[in-house]
This record gives sequence, C-alpha cells and structure tokens, in this order.
Amino acid sequence: MNIVDPDPRALLIELFHVAVATAQPARVLADFLPANRTQSALVIGAGKAACSMVSCLEQHWPGPLRGLVVTAYGHSEPLQRIEVIEAGHPVPDAMSERAAKRILALVASLGADDLVICLISGGGSSLLALPAPGISLADKQDINRALLKSGATIDEINRVRKHLSAIKGGRLGLACTPARLLTLAISDVPGDDPATIASGPTAADPSTSSEALSILQKYRLPIPSAITAWLKNPVSETPKPGDSRLCNNDYRIIASARHSLEAAARQAQQAGFNTLLLGDDISGESRDVAREHAALALAIAKGSGPVSPPCIILSGGETTVTVRGDGKGGRNGEYLLALANSLRGTPGIYALAADTDGIDGAGDNAGAVLTPDTWQRARERSWDISKELENNNCYPLFRDLEDLLITGPTRTNVNDFRAILILPHTTN
Repeated sequence: MNIVDPDPRALLIELFHVAVATAQPARVLADFLPANRTQSALVIGAGKAACSMVSCLEQHWPGPLRGLVVTAYGHSEPLQRIEVIEAGHPVPDAMSERAAKRILALVASLGADDLVICLISGGGSSLLALPAPGISLADKQDINRALLKSGATIDEINRVRKHLSAIKGGRLGLACTPARLLTLAISDVPGDDPATIASGPTAADPSTSSEALSILQKYRLPIPSAITAWLKNPVSETPKPGDSRLCNNDYRIIASARHSLEAAARQAQQAGFNTLLLGDDISGESRDVAREHAALALAIAKGSGPVSPPCIILSGGETTVTVRGDGKGGRNGEYLLALANSLRGTPGIYALAADTDGIDGAGDNAGAVLTPDTWQRARERSWDISKELENNNCYPLFRDLEDLLITGPTRTNVNDFRAILILPHTTN
C-alpha cells in the first residue's frame, strides 16, 4: 500500500481487518488471567466471541477446567474441555433459554474457595435468555423484535432486557455467590459499561424497572400484561452498585472499539494518511450519522475541514435503524446507503462500514464498501438510492453492485467500524 497510488478499496478492507485482529481473544485474553493458572475453574459465558475466548483460555490454563458457554449459530468451534451450545441471535430462542438454565445450574451451590471465570462478549444478551417469573419466552421474543425495529439505542434495549430476565442485570453474578468470580469481557457497547455489555449478567445494574417500562412506552410498543405487572413488582429490581453480594466479583474489559480504532489509525498513519478519529461511541440513527459524516467529508475535500487529504476518518459505536420499509439489511449498510445519497458520486471519497463480528443485521455480510462510482453504477442498474434508503433495503443494492463485504463470523465483536477515505483533488 502506498500513498502515491493507493488502492482505496484494499486499504479500507485492510484497516477493517486490523481492527478485527486487534480484538481477537488470542491476542489479548491471556494478559488478564490470574497468576495462578493451576487451580480448578468453572468456565461459563455467552457471546459471539465465546468460543474463541475459551479456546485461548484452554491454551493458557493448565489447571482443571469445566463448564459451558453459549454462542450464536455458526460461531462455534471445537473446544477441548468446555461444552458449547449454539443459540439464537439477535432474537433469543429455546436454546438461549436452555443455555441460561444450565449455566445457572452449574453455578448453584458453589463455595467461597471456588473460582468462576465468566467470558462475555457482544450478542450475549440474546444468547443467554431466561424470562423472569410469569413472563414467557414468546413475550420476550416479541418485545425484543419490536425494540430492534423501533430505533431504540442498545442501552435502552439492554435496560429492558435486564429487567425481564432471571439471569441478566447482575443476577448471574448473584447466583455465583460466594465463589470468586472473574469476568473477562470484550466490549461491543459505547462507553464500555459492564452493566450494558451483554446486558451485564455479572455486573451491578444502576438502571431501574420503572425506566425499562418507560422505554417500552416511549417507543409505543405493545406491552403484554404479564410484563407490565412484572416491571411494577419490586421483585423485578436488579442488584445495584454497592451490593455486598457482588463483592467477590472482578470485572475486566480485555478488548474494545477504542483499541481497535486506534490500531487502524496507526496503520493508516504508517501508510502516510492523515487520520481523524471521531470516537468509538457514535450513536443515533444510521442515516443521520451518515449525513453528518458526509458533510464533514465534503468539507475536508474542499479544504475547509479539520484535516487535509489524503486522510481517513474513523469512527465506531453502534447506530440504530428505525425500520420503516420491508427491505433487507443492517445498520452499516443503511449508513452507507445514506452516505451515498448525500455524496452523490463526489470524486475521491470512499467508505467502508461493517460490524466487527462479521454480521450486519441478519444478512451474511459484515457490511459493504462505497466508492465514488456507486451512485452512477446504481443508476445504471435501475436502482434509486433514495427510494431504497426509505425502504431500508441496502443489502440487495450492494449485493447487485458486488460491494458487500463478506468475512463470515470473526468470533470477536467490538461493534461497528466505519472508515471514510478522502483523496486529494476531489473537487474542481
């Protein structure tokens, strides 16, 4: 890769792979393990990175290990000593419930001398699903689907999930008492809040049941009577910060979006590009964020921005999509579709947006790549980008243009990765 004649698409894809590699458990997990690795440990966990985390743990833990983790369908890999269950994501299913029950059974009746290692990563909230008393799995599935389409933030979604669960929101941590509990987490949420990552199964929860009910009302979602009754019941409250029952818990974040973005920025700088890091906690509607980023890119291209071309704008976090149409796609594809709609073929501006877990929405792609000729190529194939954006239909368009980024499951997850490349002399 050289700055004189760069291959923009190859550069953007290379930066994405750098970001993903930086968050791989094989690279980071061992540094966070206890010094004494000959002791016996019970291993539990949930998330898209669960198997890769366990695989690394098994390599670096000579002592006895037993336990169970749950990951998404298609994300498992062979393990030596720990059992794996695959379950539903982003909507929980019967296997999610089964995994949660089995994990709670494993941690029951532990003593103060026992050690539990809990491995948590993005996706864990759906994969580890046990409805609270009086609530059915079908009720939780319906609420989850409605929230995912409503435009609610991941923090709002997880506040609801925690208070409808018998295992999340710190309740798994309580179940491990009085054992020593070490949680190792790969963060996929803005701000890296332990209470939000996978809905915080082992972390104290500052949110309240009344807040969860208010979120459902805010988005005008249909609320089953059983859920309303539960959220109004004081028993539905989660353990709060300072709860003495969680005093034996040690929580460590081993990888995050910030680490991955910083690694990508270093790679870009080494290739001779100026970099602008907008943050690892970008949120909001995908199309709104795209419009803001397009305005910034256009200003830079005209020479009036905070950095000069050739440059790369990097950002992470988790945007949302309020589903209005019946199209297919994910938040990264929607971001790129909205970016294309704003840039309208401006020369010299390229972009990539993808989820570091390898799955954008419910498709088989991590995201997609945008080039200056995307707008024209789409028109030549009879696509109207504005109309497809209104229909939330990014996947078919980028598939037709052969611009999907398909990686398969990466077995890690530090949320979205976005990069905009701006080359010199992009305007007349």
